[in-house]
Amino acid sequence: MALRALFFDVGNTLLFPNRGRILASLHERGVFPSERLLSAVERKIKPQFDSLVESRASIDHGFWHLYYSHLLPELGVEGAEIRDDLVARTQVSGNWCDVRPGTRDVLLRLGQRYCLGVISNADGLIAEVLSRCGIADCFRSITDSGIVGAEKPNPRIFEAALDSLGVLPEESLYTGDVYSIDYLGATRVGMQSVLFDVSGTYLERGLPRVESLPELEAWLERCCD
Repeated sequence: MALRALFFDVGNTLLFPNRGRILASLHERGVFPSERLLSAVERKIKPQFDSLVESRASIDHGFWHLYYSHLLPELGVEGAEIRDDLVARTQVSGNWCDVRPGTRDVLLRLGQRYCLGVISNADGLIAEVLSRCGIADCFRSITDSGIVGAEKPNPRIFEAALDSLGVLPEESLYTGDVYSIDYLGATRVGMQSVLFDVSGTYLERGLPRVESLPELEAWLERCCD
Protein backbone atom coordinates (compact mmCIF):
# COMPACT_ATOMS: atom_id res chain seq x y z
CA MET A 1 0.00 0.00 0.00
CA ALA A 2 1.32 3.42 -0.97
CA LEU A 3 2.60 5.71 1.75
CA ARG A 4 0.18 8.61 2.35
CA ALA A 5 1.14 10.12 5.70
CA LEU A 6 4.28 11.02 7.65
CA PHE A 7 4.16 11.57 11.39
CA PHE A 8 6.98 13.16 13.39
CA ASP A 9 8.14 13.22 16.98
CA VAL A 10 9.16 16.71 18.16
CA GLY A 11 12.01 16.55 20.68
CA ASN A 12 15.33 15.61 19.04
CA THR A 13 13.55 15.26 15.70
CA LEU A 14 11.91 18.55 14.70
CA LEU A 15 13.06 20.70 17.62
CA PHE A 16 16.16 20.48 19.77
CA PRO A 17 16.86 21.59 23.33
CA ASN A 18 17.69 25.18 24.16
CA ARG A 19 20.75 24.39 26.26
CA GLY A 20 20.81 27.81 27.88
CA ARG A 21 17.36 27.31 29.35
CA ILE A 22 17.52 23.62 30.18
CA LEU A 23 21.04 23.59 31.64
CA ALA A 24 20.69 26.93 33.46
CA SER A 25 21.27 25.39 36.90
CA LEU A 26 24.57 23.93 35.67
CA HIS A 27 25.63 27.14 33.94
CA GLU A 28 24.98 29.07 37.17
CA ARG A 29 27.59 26.82 38.79
CA GLY A 30 30.07 27.45 35.98
CA VAL A 31 29.54 23.99 34.49
CA PHE A 32 29.15 23.84 30.72
CA PRO A 33 28.97 20.25 29.42
CA SER A 34 30.12 19.77 25.85
CA GLU A 35 27.81 18.54 23.12
CA ARG A 36 30.16 15.59 22.75
CA LEU A 37 29.61 14.57 26.37
CA LEU A 38 25.84 15.11 26.18
CA SER A 39 25.66 12.86 23.10
CA ALA A 40 27.87 10.22 24.70
CA VAL A 41 25.58 10.02 27.74
CA GLU A 42 22.58 9.78 25.41
CA ARG A 43 24.16 6.85 23.56
CA LYS A 44 24.83 5.13 26.87
CA ILE A 45 21.41 5.71 28.43
CA LYS A 46 19.02 5.06 25.56
CA PRO A 47 19.66 1.28 25.39
CA GLN A 48 19.23 1.05 29.17
CA PHE A 49 16.02 3.02 28.97
CA ASP A 50 14.74 0.89 26.08
CA SER A 51 15.22 -2.22 28.22
CA LEU A 52 13.28 -0.61 31.08
CA VAL A 53 10.40 0.37 28.82
CA GLU A 54 10.22 -3.06 27.22
CA SER A 55 10.07 -4.60 30.70
CA ARG A 56 7.34 -2.05 31.57
CA ALA A 57 9.52 -0.53 34.30
CA SER A 58 9.52 3.03 32.94
CA ILE A 59 7.75 5.51 30.69
CA ASP A 60 9.01 8.26 28.41
CA HIS A 61 9.62 11.01 30.98
CA GLY A 62 11.61 8.56 33.13
CA PHE A 63 14.33 8.87 30.52
CA TRP A 64 15.42 12.27 31.73
CA HIS A 65 15.74 11.17 35.35
CA LEU A 66 18.01 8.35 34.18
CA TYR A 67 19.90 10.65 31.80
CA TYR A 68 20.76 13.33 34.35
CA SER A 69 21.51 10.73 37.02
CA HIS A 70 24.35 9.60 34.74
CA LEU A 71 25.38 13.02 33.43
CA LEU A 72 25.93 14.73 36.78
CA PRO A 73 28.62 12.32 38.06
CA GLU A 74 30.44 12.78 34.74
CA LEU A 75 30.52 16.50 35.54
CA GLY A 76 31.49 16.06 39.18
CA VAL A 77 28.18 17.58 40.29
CA GLU A 78 26.13 16.08 43.13
CA GLY A 79 22.62 16.55 44.44
CA ALA A 80 19.08 15.37 43.76
CA GLU A 81 17.90 18.97 43.75
CA ILE A 82 19.90 19.97 40.70
CA ARG A 83 18.99 16.70 38.93
CA ASP A 84 15.30 17.33 39.56
CA ASP A 85 15.63 20.91 38.32
CA LEU A 86 17.24 19.69 35.08
CA VAL A 87 14.50 17.08 34.60
CA ALA A 88 11.77 19.67 35.20
CA ARG A 89 13.28 22.14 32.75
CA THR A 90 13.66 19.43 30.11
CA GLN A 91 10.00 18.48 30.44
CA VAL A 92 8.83 22.02 29.59
CA SER A 93 7.96 21.86 25.89
CA GLY A 94 8.79 25.55 25.44
CA ASN A 95 12.43 24.82 26.24
CA TRP A 96 12.66 22.73 23.06
CA CYS A 97 12.88 25.58 20.57
CA ASP A 98 16.08 25.20 18.55
CA VAL A 99 15.23 24.54 14.90
CA ARG A 100 17.87 23.09 12.58
CA PRO A 101 18.53 25.09 9.38
CA GLY A 102 16.38 23.95 6.47
CA THR A 103 13.73 22.26 8.63
CA ARG A 104 10.80 24.24 7.25
CA ASP A 105 11.95 23.84 3.66
CA VAL A 106 12.15 20.05 3.95
CA LEU A 107 8.75 19.86 5.65
CA LEU A 108 7.14 21.98 2.93
CA ARG A 109 8.58 19.70 0.24
CA LEU A 110 7.42 16.57 2.06
CA GLY A 111 4.01 18.16 2.56
CA GLN A 112 3.57 18.30 -1.21
CA ARG A 113 3.78 14.51 -1.35
CA TYR A 114 2.35 13.36 1.99
CA CYS A 115 -0.05 14.36 4.74
CA LEU A 116 2.12 15.49 7.67
CA GLY A 117 1.32 15.11 11.36
CA VAL A 118 2.99 15.29 14.77
CA ILE A 119 2.81 12.77 17.61
CA SER A 120 4.51 14.05 20.76
CA ASN A 121 4.75 13.16 24.43
CA ALA A 122 4.38 16.70 25.72
CA ASP A 123 2.60 18.95 28.19
CA GLY A 124 -0.40 20.01 26.10
CA LEU A 125 1.42 23.00 24.64
CA ILE A 126 3.43 21.52 21.79
CA ALA A 127 1.24 23.11 19.08
CA GLU A 128 2.03 26.54 20.52
CA VAL A 129 5.75 25.75 20.61
CA LEU A 130 5.73 24.57 16.99
CA SER A 131 3.87 27.75 16.04
CA ARG A 132 6.43 29.99 17.77
CA CYS A 133 9.18 28.07 16.00
CA GLY A 134 7.53 28.75 12.65
CA ILE A 135 6.66 25.22 11.54
CA ALA A 136 3.20 24.42 12.98
CA ASP A 137 1.51 25.25 9.68
CA CYS A 138 3.48 22.48 7.98
CA PHE A 139 1.28 19.89 9.71
CA ARG A 140 -2.34 18.92 9.17
CA SER A 141 -2.63 17.56 12.72
CA ILE A 142 -0.69 17.80 15.98
CA THR A 143 -1.34 15.04 18.53
CA ASP A 144 -0.08 15.90 22.04
CA SER A 145 -0.13 13.33 24.85
CA GLY A 146 -1.00 16.10 27.29
CA ILE A 147 -4.29 16.52 25.44
CA VAL A 148 -4.94 12.92 24.39
CA GLY A 149 -4.23 11.54 27.87
CA ALA A 150 -1.97 8.73 26.67
CA GLU A 151 1.80 8.75 26.11
CA LYS A 152 3.82 6.86 23.53
CA PRO A 153 4.29 3.92 23.28
CA ASN A 154 0.61 3.52 24.26
CA PRO A 155 -1.26 2.65 21.05
CA ARG A 156 -4.02 5.14 21.88
CA ILE A 157 -1.93 8.16 20.95
CA PHE A 158 -0.89 6.66 17.62
CA GLU A 159 -4.49 5.67 16.87
CA ALA A 160 -5.68 9.21 17.69
CA ALA A 161 -3.11 10.63 15.28
CA LEU A 162 -4.09 8.23 12.50
CA ASP A 163 -7.75 9.12 13.00
CA SER A 164 -6.91 12.83 12.85
CA LEU A 165 -5.66 12.41 9.27
CA GLY A 166 -8.04 9.63 8.26
CA VAL A 167 -5.24 7.28 7.26
CA LEU A 168 -4.52 3.61 7.90
CA PRO A 169 -1.47 2.46 9.88
CA GLU A 170 -0.01 0.60 6.92
CA GLU A 171 -0.03 3.74 4.75
CA SER A 172 1.71 5.83 7.43
CA LEU A 173 5.28 6.26 8.62
CA TYR A 174 6.47 7.64 11.95
CA THR A 175 9.91 8.96 12.81
CA GLY A 176 11.26 9.62 16.31
CA ASP A 177 14.44 9.21 18.28
CA VAL A 178 13.80 6.48 20.88
CA TYR A 179 13.49 2.83 19.85
CA SER A 180 11.21 1.66 22.65
CA ILE A 181 8.96 4.71 22.59
CA ASP A 182 8.83 5.73 18.96
CA TYR A 183 9.87 2.81 16.76
CA LEU A 184 8.17 0.05 18.72
CA GLY A 185 5.17 2.21 19.57
CA ALA A 186 4.55 2.91 15.89
CA THR A 187 5.30 -0.52 14.46
CA ARG A 188 3.13 -2.27 17.05
CA VAL A 189 0.07 -0.46 15.69
CA GLY A 190 1.06 -1.39 12.13
CA MET A 191 2.81 1.79 11.04
CA GLN A 192 6.15 1.91 9.29
CA SER A 193 8.92 3.64 11.22
CA VAL A 194 12.36 5.18 10.83
CA LEU A 195 14.52 6.16 13.78
CA PHE A 196 15.73 9.76 13.89
CA ASP A 197 19.09 8.88 15.39
CA VAL A 198 21.23 12.03 15.56
CA SER A 199 23.38 10.66 18.38
CA GLY A 200 24.17 7.41 16.55
CA THR A 201 22.78 5.30 19.39
CA TYR A 202 21.28 2.69 17.08
CA LEU A 203 23.96 2.70 14.41
CA GLU A 204 24.77 -1.01 14.82
CA ARG A 205 21.19 -2.26 15.30
CA GLY A 206 20.34 -2.83 11.65
CA LEU A 207 17.22 -0.66 11.94
CA PRO A 208 16.04 1.95 9.43
CA ARG A 209 17.53 5.21 10.67
CA VAL A 210 18.43 8.73 9.57
CA GLU A 211 20.29 11.57 11.25
CA SER A 212 18.59 14.59 9.66
CA LEU A 213 15.46 15.68 7.82
CA PRO A 214 17.30 15.92 4.47
CA GLU A 215 18.48 12.35 5.04
CA LEU A 216 14.89 11.29 5.76
CA GLU A 217 13.77 12.98 2.55
CA ALA A 218 16.41 11.07 0.59
CA TRP A 219 15.48 7.81 2.36
CA LEU A 220 11.83 8.26 1.37
CA GLU A 221 12.76 8.90 -2.25
CA ARG A 222 14.94 5.80 -2.26
CA CYS A 223 12.66 3.42 -0.38
CA CYS A 224 9.10 4.62 -0.92
CA ASP A 225 8.87 5.97 -4.46
